[in-house]
Amino acid sequence: MLKPSTYRQVIMFLSYATLALVVIGSILVYLDLVLGLRITNILVTEKEIIEEDLGEEVVKAGNIILLPLPRLKGNMSLEESIAYRRSIREYLDKPLTLNQLSQLLWAAQGLTELKWGFRASPSAGATYPLEIYVVVAENGVEGLEPGIYHYDPYTHTIRLTRKGDFVDELYEACLRQPWVKEAPVNIVIVAEYERTTRVYGERGIRYVHIEVGHVGQNIYLEATALGLGTVAIGAFYDNQVREILGLPPNYHPLYVMPVGVPVKPYRISEQELWKAITENREKLNIKP
Repeated sequence: MLKPSTYRQVIMFLSYATLALVVIGSILVYLDLVLGLRITNILVTEKEIIEEDLGEEVVKAGNIILLPLPRLKGNMSLEESIAYRRSIREYLDKPLTLNQLSQLLWAAQGLTELKWGFRASPSAGATYPLEIYVVVAENGVEGLEPGIYHYDPYTHTIRLTRKGDFVDELYEACLRQPWVKEAPVNIVIVAEYERTTRVYGERGIRYVHIEVGHVGQNIYLEATALGLGTVAIGAFYDNQVREILGLPPNYHPLYVMPVGVPVKPYRISEQELWKAITENREKLNIKP
């Protein structure tokens, strides 16, 4: 038989072990429910970043497509992207490359910090209420079949959720705006408000709308840097877009962003910009 002191030691050990598990469990629940983090996904993503170096080849595992890994350097400065950014509504009949799609999705919601899983755009309390879907037309992206894809920022993959060309249906849902139909790709930004409102209450609705603006601008700037064009669309029938994407009732589409190779990219020179600002300053009649 064990001595009473030994029983006490065993009970104390079990008590401390139980307490430690409760604390660890509480931390994981907080990270999951409040911050929206997926620890296992972060670890997998870090491993893939170290081991993988994907090019243009389409790597598939069932309905999951591994996107080329995001690049942190491009051919255009941030300042140039800001200056050249415009809403572009006319596109060439030319598909996007898989690398271009990869960069666009990473700029929208991609992973930018490995410890906490923070993403490319700011989010109130890191609640990340937004989901990114891509409607790919026939021959819309080189190597991808037409369909609707859902982006996973932690593994930088897209998952085919619906097969087929849904561009005509999306065009109808977007009040027949022709650029939706002409674009090879339409990025749809969707919100689940509860992820943010359960932390911030009704004010969280405002935070979600602020966040979708951040994401939209990221897509604008990345598209410009890639030599592409896009336009943010807010005029559409919510229920029709939700039905096309196959979304649950608590998912709300906020933006539809057609993306394509522009017929005529917008450009402005530094000299033109300076000249315009100088002429406007002269109207102020400020004496040196």
